[in-house]
Amino acid sequence: MDKIERLPPPPGVVGSLKAGFDAIASNLTVILLPLALDLWLWLGPRLRIDRLFQPIFDEMSRYARYSGIPAADLKTLQENSALLLEQFQQYNLMSALRTFPIGVFSLMSGTMPSQTPWGAPSRIIHIDSVFIMLGWVLLLTLVGWICGGLFFRWVSLVVTDSSQAADSRFSQSILQTIFLSVMYFILALMIGTPLLIVLTLVVAASPLLAQGMLLILGLLSMWLIVPIFFTPHGIFIRQQNVFTSIYTSLRMARFTLPTSSLFVLSVLLIAFGLNFVWNIPTSDSWMTLIGIAGHAFITTSLLAASFIYYRDMQVWLQTVFEKLKTNLPTQQA
Repeated sequence: MDKIERLPPPPGVVGSLKAGFDAIASNLTVILLPLALDLWLWLGPRLRIDRLFQPIFDEMSRYARYSGIPAADLKTLQENSALLLEQFQQYNLMSALRTFPIGVFSLMSGTMPSQTPWGAPSRIIHIDSVFIMLGWVLLLTLVGWICGGLFFRWVSLVVTDSSQAADSRFSQSILQTIFLSVMYFILALMIGTPLLIVLTLVVAASPLLAQGMLLILGLLSMWLIVPIFFTPHGIFIRQQNVFTSIYTSLRMARFTLPTSSLFVLSVLLIAFGLNFVWNIPTSDSWMTLIGIAGHAFITTSLLAASFIYYRDMQVWLQTVFEKLKTNLPTQQA
């Protein structure tokens, strides 16, 4: 028992969060990328795809009108089509610049502002071809991955010492970023597509059962998020490749699950909770600048805190393993 009690305590959640906020407060230039992306999505040109889907909705309405369906069902179909078309009119394809899991944080990519302080956006680019839309998506996603890799690397260098910074390689980090993002996208597609089909069938059969299923999926997602949450960190802190970084993240979660779960939960609650505050100003008010700046600072600070937590936890695990190996012969004797 004496040897177990002499083990050093793991890094604290509150201490890591505080260190992250202090690090960004001392290096405010790091938030320039989130600021620039949100300003671009708010005040910049819009890429709209509503004209691409307009003929589809028109054809659906024409088919329903001549198919002899009841007037009430026809009205419902037309209302739903109009609602979907309105959503497409508000959607800005530029939001593809916000990539996952590595990307530049953005408040505007989730709100899709339709107005600016100068009124309606003056520059709107309409896309009326599927191939042009796919080209834009690929281009914007690639730019988002590169900017996301630059952003994560920039934040990681803020929380590491100069020797680590000198050894880091930007091109390798970007390549690993793209590889990890593509791999996550394929996995999400493979898992999410059948899951979405099953959920749609469950909703059609019983909305109450669907709510229970969503609750179970939410709990499972939290259980899965923690092991993969720190996957990008090994790429930027320790210059690992994707597979080594994934293994390190899973290994870290295995030995530190309670503390790491609390840290991840705290980060998510702070980030998503404050989003309600940042979204209070309307998009046609210059007060939105406060929300954009606040969001950029908070989310970047939370990212810095996660790098600090990851770095310190890796040091702690190494120390613990070394102590346990040293004490193992004594215990066996």
